[in-house]
Amino acid sequence: MHYANLNVEKIGHTALITIANPPANTWTYDSLQALKQLVADLNADRDIYALVITGDGDKFFSAGADLKLFADGDKGVAASMTILFGEAFETLAAFRGVSIAAINGYAMGGGLECALACDIRIAEEQAQMALPEAAVGLLPCAGGTQQLPWLVGEGWAKRMILCGERVDATTALRIGLVEEVVARGSARDAALALAEKVGRQSPCSVTACKTLVQRARHAPPAANLIHERELFIKLFDTQDQREGVQAFLEKRTPQWQNR
Repeated sequence: MHYANLNVEKIGHTALITIANPPANTWTYDSLQALKQLVADLNADRDIYALVITGDGDKFFSAGADLKLFADGDKGVAASMTILFGEAFETLAAFRGVSIAAINGYAMGGGLECALACDIRIAEEQAQMALPEAAVGLLPCAGGTQQLPWLVGEGWAKRMILCGERVDATTALRIGLVEEVVARGSARDAALALAEKVGRQSPCSVTACKTLVQRARHAPPAANLIHERELFIKLFDTQDQREGVQAFLEKRTPQWQNR
């Protein structure tokens, strides 16, 4: 299936998504719709356990939205685009498997928000990250004001959003914006290697665990402990639970069914 400005390749149990809209891999009306549909299709593909998203070329992960869209001040266009950005990245955040952003260059505005919607971020050493919307009279409208403080704390979020501060890969690692920094040109392979590890886990367990971890953003542990126990018991309805235990006892590699 064709997805506008997105190249998709299946590598084992991983979907590799490349944002391909040169020169800066900006998001468009069509590519945001395509991302939403693509993630829905991957959710329906039981053979996919993880996804990696990166940018085409060696300079940009994604520069976000093309500001020409907002040059004439059309509020209707603004409303359509903010809804599309929100829906696309919220769908990405809700992907049932593990999502990894391989940040291979500049991740600006909606480009960084795409990475923020992923579970894990790996940046190349030359990468630069920013949410510069306030510098042009706008604001991050695809989760940036909510996702960034969760990862880096309120102070650094305010430095980046309110002061327009750009961070390099070293700083991003130090403040918790990314989980790993790798050499130039190696983010894709590092992300794929990490995604391969996901393939060794039970997909059903990964989905349940991810649900619980993300619930921790919205409720205190005391409210989620009951859900932890409930989902533990619910896993006993899956084929993967039986396969996982039997494989361990028989000292063999489990063959997951994702059911």
